Amino acid sequence: MTKKSSLDEFRERELNSCAAFAPDLKGFNKSCKLPYGLKPTHIHKAMKEFTGFLGYVNTQLNSKGIPRMETMLMPANFSSMVGEFMSANIPKYCASLVKNRYHNGHPDMIPKGQYPGNAAQHVAEGVEVKASRYLRGWQGHNPEDVWLSVFAFESGRPTDEHKGVLPLPFRFLAVYCARLEKADWQYSGRTGTSRRTITATVKPSGFAKMAANWVYRAPNAKSTIGALEEEAGDE
Repeated sequence: MTKKSSLDEFRERELNSCAAFAPDLKGFNKSCKLPYGLKPTHIHKAMKEFTGFLGYVNTQLNSKGIPRMETMLMPANFSSMVGEFMSANIPKYCASLVKNRYHNGHPDMIPKGQYPGNAAQHVAEGVEVKASRYLRGWQGHNPEDVWLSVFAFESGRPTDEHKGVLPLPFRFLAVYCARLEKADWQYSGRTGTSRRTITATVKPSGFAKMAANWVYRAPNAKSTIGALEEEAGDE
């Protein structure tokens, strides 16, 4: 039997990593409190649709020798794509919410029919959607009173091959949703040489609210997620 080369093994793992893990229905919290008629089943369907979409796209890219989307796009751009997909597709299953049609409007999803043309530049009612590779330290543009939903995920990065990191399939680790107040945020600031836009970060008080109202936890990652939630609660 011919032994596989390291390159052959990498290509095999790369192909296997194209198929994203669908969210496990057993990982959803039926007791979480969600606004505007939103239900865990609506979120599950949108998450499942995303993993199916990503798996299909990545398989097609792989057949052309093109890197997977999550290892081709800049990390922030890929996270933004995940969040945009969620805010665009959750309303397909939750009839009381719509994607905010105002360009860069806030929040991302608003109550259907409450604002003219289902478009609002900046309003108090609705749900802001974020996606992140991190289970804490989430950022926004300003401290504000808002329903915030965060989709935490695990995936490859553009630097993986350079750093010798083996290909990793995409999967959702956790989903949180809670009503935060301005006091639950703090400005991150920036150093004198940084060109990064000043942002606001969710404080431990905000994370505690999010963790207490978790929507989804990947069953095979509960120990890691639980440890981070407990650590935040001690701060």
